[in-house]
Amino acid sequence: MTDQRVIVTGAASGIGLACTKLLLAQGARVTAFDIQGELMAQNLSQNLAENLPADEANLHLVAGDVSDPAVCEQVVAETIQQFGGFDALIHWAAAHSSARWDELGADECNRIMAVNVTGTFLITQAVAKPMIEQGKGAIVLCTSTSVLYGVTGGQGQGGPAYVASKGAVIALTRSLARSLGPAGVRVNVVSPGITETAMIENYSEEQRGAMKQRFPLGRFAQPEEIAEAGLFLISDKASFMTGETMHVNGGSNFG
Repeated sequence: MTDQRVIVTGAASGIGLACTKLLLAQGARVTAFDIQGELMAQNLSQNLAENLPADEANLHLVAGDVSDPAVCEQVVAETIQQFGGFDALIHWAAAHSSARWDELGADECNRIMAVNVTGTFLITQAVAKPMIEQGKGAIVLCTSTSVLYGVTGGQGQGGPAYVASKGAVIALTRSLARSLGPAGVRVNVVSPGITETAMIENYSEEQRGAMKQRFPLGRFAQPEEIAEAGLFLISDKASFMTGETMHVNGGSNFG
C-alpha cells in the first residue's frame, strides 16, 4: 500500500476507522471522509500523535454528507489537490435502520436510500471521472450479509429499508463494474457479517449469544478483519476481480 492514495468513507468509526488506520500504517496516503467530522478527528488524533510527522502529511480529513453531490466532488478535488491524484475508493459509509416493515415510514425509508444507495452512487461517480482519465482505479463498496438472510429489523438488526438499500449496492456494483471496466476501473463489494461496531451496540447479550451460534468460528468479526478485505480488493493481488461480492462473514452464510 506504500504511496497508494485512497479515499475512505465512514472513517469516523467502525470499519472505516480501522481501514484508515491500516492504510496509514502501510504507508498509504488517505483522505478520510465522514459526516461526523469531530468524531473522526478525535478518533484519528491518537494515530496522528503517535505517528507524526508521517500521518500529518499522509492524512487529509473531510467532513460532509455522502448523499450531497457537491460534497462528493469536493472530496475528490481536495484529494487531488492534497496528494496529486488518487488510486482507490473504499466506501464504508452507511446509515442504519432497525425499523420493521410495520414501523417504517416514508421519511426514514427515503433517508436510508439517499445515504446508502444514492450516496454510494454519487461518491463512485465522483471518483470514476478522474479514474477514467488516468485509465485505472479500484473502487470497493459495502453491502451486508443481511441481504442473504433477509433480516426483518428490531433489536438493532437491519430492517427492510437497510436490507433493501444494501441489496441495491450489489446491483449497483455489477452495473458500475461493467460500465467502468473498459476504462480500466475495477468495482467490487465487500459483504461483512456481524461486526463489533456501534451498529450492534443495541444487541442484548441473549441476542448476541443466539446469533453467534450461526457462526462456525463462534464469534463476530473485528473491524480490522473486514477492512483487510477492502485493502485486498484495491491491491494488485485483486487485479482481475471486478463486479464481485466478497463475503467475509465467519461462515455464518456460505454465500
